[in-house]
Amino acid sequence: MAKGFRNLNRAKPQNYGIGLLAVFGLVALTYVTMSRTTGLRFSVGGAGDYVKAEKRPICDLSNRKSDICEADGDVRIIGKDTRMVYVAAPGSVDAQGGESWTIKPYARKWDPGSGARVREVTLKLVHGDGEDRRCSVNHTVPAMVFAVGGWTGNYFHDFVDVLVPLFETAHPFGGEVQFLIANMYPPWMDKYRPFFRKLSRYEIIEYDNDDTVRCFRHVTLGLRCTSAEDFQMEPSKSPHGYTMFDFAKFTRSVFSLERSHPLRVGEQADKKPRLMIITRALTRRFMNVEEIVRMAEEVGYEVVVAEGDPDISKFSRIVNSCDVLMGVHGSALTNMVFLPTYSVVIQVVPWGNLDWIAGHYFREPSKQMKLNYLEYSINEEETTLTALYPRDHAVFKDPMSLHPQNADWDTFSRIFLKEQNVKLDVRRFSPFLQRALHILEEQPRE
Repeated sequence: MAKGFRNLNRAKPQNYGIGLLAVFGLVALTYVTMSRTTGLRFSVGGAGDYVKAEKRPICDLSNRKSDICEADGDVRIIGKDTRMVYVAAPGSVDAQGGESWTIKPYARKWDPGSGARVREVTLKLVHGDGEDRRCSVNHTVPAMVFAVGGWTGNYFHDFVDVLVPLFETAHPFGGEVQFLIANMYPPWMDKYRPFFRKLSRYEIIEYDNDDTVRCFRHVTLGLRCTSAEDFQMEPSKSPHGYTMFDFAKFTRSVFSLERSHPLRVGEQADKKPRLMIITRALTRRFMNVEEIVRMAEEVGYEVVVAEGDPDISKFSRIVNSCDVLMGVHGSALTNMVFLPTYSVVIQVVPWGNLDWIAGHYFREPSKQMKLNYLEYSINEEETTLTALYPRDHAVFKDPMSLHPQNADWDTFSRIFLKEQNVKLDVRRFSPFLQRALHILEEQPRE
């Protein structure tokens, strides 16, 4: 497994403080309309005519993965004091304030474990303009406030919980947006700084330690997820029709990756397609890597074996240089975002009826990125679980009885995700590499 990559079973959350309190309020402006993904809309009559028209909550709490709030008007952020104030205009329909919503601005709200140490934020309508809220800095660009706690540090969750929803939320601003980020962890931020710089032209403000009263005319609290599924988007729910293909193209641009399409087999007689075999250091390891390499070379590939690299900029260039990516189910397969369009991903699914988890995390996302996907499920003879359990054990006779819905997550992950390694049957697997060659030969011309 790649260095810096953790298993898809739960990674320990980083030790972030708890207790972020933020306060918002809503100003009723003349004919104000908020119309982002939430479809939020506020409208009132003209001056002196405070007839309340349609009024809906400014927070969309309907998505399974994330809550998001948007506010237009007089928004004041007091970071170090953990407050955000939204001041209602005097005489407006909302001048008395009082309505509030509380969310965690991290895109995995359904998972209690991930949110345990993500700070809670309260959005509230307030009345008045107290001295303690006077602006120190007036910003001319919108603000986005979100947290990067939870399961960040796990490579897969870095993308599905932060980077994908960040793209969906921030990309429409064209760089003209100010990030205020809670729960910042410097090494993590350094690793992904190219993403943030591509999405915002402004230096990131560390929300937790900022003692300046910052005022904005528009604030987005939380990150948008058009899909409730991991590593996926639903274009029909996006105001801009964003797809995972758009995200993959954006990700390649972040690291200035040159290849947009893989090698077409047969067009260059002196070149072989490059196959990357992603190995794992601790769990779900290939036990016969050298044998797999020899077989792949015989099929016709130039083979690259890699565990990954904490330097994502460096490793993304290696992945982008390849035409086929193969690996056992795990977070390292997230690197498929760096592959050229129409490349091939081969996911090796461990023993234990794990088709559902393989499909959820990588099968559907790869298709949405316009990658070709092949799936190879190992049999009993290819798993090292045979050395740990007798053949009449439920591990082999009834694997489904050990899945989370029938047992518990700890039992499931211990047996099938932690204890298991893979000794690939190269003769059985060889046709999949041959099929990948055929796919490269027939890739669309653009």
